[in-house]
Amino acid sequence: MAGEVAAVAGRPPRVAITGGGPGGLYAAALLKRLDPAREVTVWERNAPDETFGFGVVLSDETLGGIEHADPVVYAALRRDFVRWDDIDIVHRGTRHTSGGHGFAALGRRRLLEILHERCRSLGVDLRFRAEAPPAARLAEAYDLVVAADGVHSATREALAHAFRPRVTAHRCRYIWLAADFAFDAFRFEIAETEHGVMQLHAYPYAADSSTVIVEMCEEVWRAAGFGEGEPAESVERCAKIFADALGGRPLRSNNSAWTTFRTVVNGRWSDGNVVLLGDAAHTAHFSIGSGTKLAVEDALALAACVEEQPDVPSALAAYEEERRPVVASTQRAARASLEWFEDLDRYLGQPSRQFAFNLLTRSRRVTHGNLRLRDAHFTGAVEREFGCPPGTPPMFTPFRLRGLTLRNRVVVSPMDMYSADEGVPGDFHLVHLGARALGGAGLVMTEMVCVSERGRITPGCAGLYTGRQAEAWRRITDFVHHRAPGAAIGVQLGHSGRKGSTRLMWEGMDEPLPDGNWPLVAASPLPYRPGGQVPRELSRAQLTDIREQFTAAAGRAARAGFDLLELHCAHGYLLSGFLSPLTNHRTDAYGGSPENRLRFPLEVFDAVRAVWPDERPMIVRISATDWAEGGTGAEDAVGIARAFAAHGADAIDVSTGQVVAEERPEFGRSYQTPFADRIRHEAGVPVIAVGAISSWDDVNSLILAGRTDLCALARPHLYDPNWTLHAAAEQGYEGPGATWPDPYRAGSRRPQTGRTDAPKPRLSLGGR
Repeated sequence: MAGEVAAVAGRPPRVAITGGGPGGLYAAALLKRLDPAREVTVWERNAPDETFGFGVVLSDETLGGIEHADPVVYAALRRDFVRWDDIDIVHRGTRHTSGGHGFAALGRRRLLEILHERCRSLGVDLRFRAEAPPAARLAEAYDLVVAADGVHSATREALAHAFRPRVTAHRCRYIWLAADFAFDAFRFEIAETEHGVMQLHAYPYAADSSTVIVEMCEEVWRAAGFGEGEPAESVERCAKIFADALGGRPLRSNNSAWTTFRTVVNGRWSDGNVVLLGDAAHTAHFSIGSGTKLAVEDALALAACVEEQPDVPSALAAYEEERRPVVASTQRAARASLEWFEDLDRYLGQPSRQFAFNLLTRSRRVTHGNLRLRDAHFTGAVEREFGCPPGTPPMFTPFRLRGLTLRNRVVVSPMDMYSADEGVPGDFHLVHLGARALGGAGLVMTEMVCVSERGRITPGCAGLYTGRQAEAWRRITDFVHHRAPGAAIGVQLGHSGRKGSTRLMWEGMDEPLPDGNWPLVAASPLPYRPGGQVPRELSRAQLTDIREQFTAAAGRAARAGFDLLELHCAHGYLLSGFLSPLTNHRTDAYGGSPENRLRFPLEVFDAVRAVWPDERPMIVRISATDWAEGGTGAEDAVGIARAFAAHGADAIDVSTGQVVAEERPEFGRSYQTPFADRIRHEAGVPVIAVGAISSWDDVNSLILAGRTDLCALARPHLYDPNWTLHAAAEQGYEGPGATWPDPYRAGSRRPQTGRTDAPKPRLSLGGR
């Protein structure tokens, strides 16, 4: 193609851009500014003054990039920006204000005018009311083709085989409107109507104008009849519903229509000399104000890569490498925010300040720590309402489970160590668990302790099926209770099921032993991995035997001095294998319906609870989703949690996955927390959140927002056995929630690391 030939010679002299939105226009201006000899043409099918929406919000970070890349555009934007710091949340008639956030906005039409003027001054060829030629024809005639043609990108669809787009529609309907006055803050308001919950998102974009977005779930939208009347009727009804927020003033439309948000993800962003930009490449929900921001940042990165790289292929590869991780992170945050609003009615019963804090931290980008920096007064009020004593971070508030009071909300998550000898924990376990108890966690959990020799995952797994093993565990619990007073230690009981008889993790995770394999049992005769050992389907008699193995192990655990017992019903091990329809294909009373699949795990739970001391808590770990089509999902997990709670479970430890080998997890920071959040609010049972929770700031945020009761951390405790004590020291906390052992007390402050050259010498006079 002609474009490919030109690209070999160097940077593209001819650029075609489809789409005259902010991203496409800004890319055109930057590419022309960087090389005035470059021919840049923009096709926009609408007239210059036609646009959707009203206001655009840009972050200080994005503005800084614009200022550096094109001071002329920045100066024009700065003259028109409206700035404010506050966010107002109105919940059941009570308004809470959080300050210090820093927003800048202007009208979308004015933004386009500024970019039009800049493009014309640089010599960009702007073609309005003009459909762009097909992508294939442009690719032949131009050296670089930038597809900035929006969420419904024709270029992306024409080249779908190359870009591999995935478009996901979501559950809420929304409409973009405007009000002819300026709100004095970014305002979120909730309306609880006879049809369901509706929400308003509003912000100023000029001295006399504000954007107003009204949003609600599809079922509420239909029940309210918004899909039946004329668009003008919707506008009037929205103004009446949110009359208090609007001060009785009307709303106006710009050919506005109800729509659903669609998340766009592409497998690739370029094909030959054609590249996607902005909404054509990716979308992120408007509730984090990211669409125009991402498009402008794309334009900055693309122009820079074209300038820095020797040819078009290198430039497009560098552009995608630079932008994809940033966009993926933003999309994760936007997805969390979007889902929070989809499930808004879940949180309406929270105290109003906690509700406001929950809303502010919904995307997990705003945290307890940076919210305290922005507005210490607001955050302090939320903490007091939550019950934090003065100077006590949320993570260091106590939590009670049955007769056990944990001194803080930090749990050392169960982590298989594969270091036992014939199931007997040794010195390694004493040091491993003892060190983490000394390190300040409220609760330290053992690895999965197996209830039988054939219930082990590997030959190195610990057990509680002999008296010798129980005695070894007693040595460890005695150490924790005597040398780390205030720390609790819990045991996790489980059976490997079809995932047993494998090598140690570092020798080949889930790989069968080279020799000495033992026979496996499971709910159904399905191997965990293709070609793996096929387990035997458990008979009724064998189910009874295994139940008795659990109760015998629980009795030994009680005598060994454990404070808490967790039944492992997650990660595809034996009991988990009964719960998932992907691993339970039985046709008897233990298979089929969700109630039947729950039958055996509940029988084991009841039997263990009967022998476990009444004052000691018993909890259950579940996989809240299998991350696989046809498997357990979030709604199923709520039902599973309710069933265990009804049988006396004191809390649910909410993990996900590892049930089937073909799973496709959606990894990310705190990625499993939404499942715990849902179970906590819908099943009404305390929960432990786990999964990529790595900072004490995250723990504080999740606890204070009411998304979980406890946080379990695994890898952070491998990195730092004293993680909890260090979290206390870094927050300046010295209360009962994190007590340093007497021999360690001298180390409770971070040591100096070397010369800092401070204070600096005076080298000038301060006055005349």
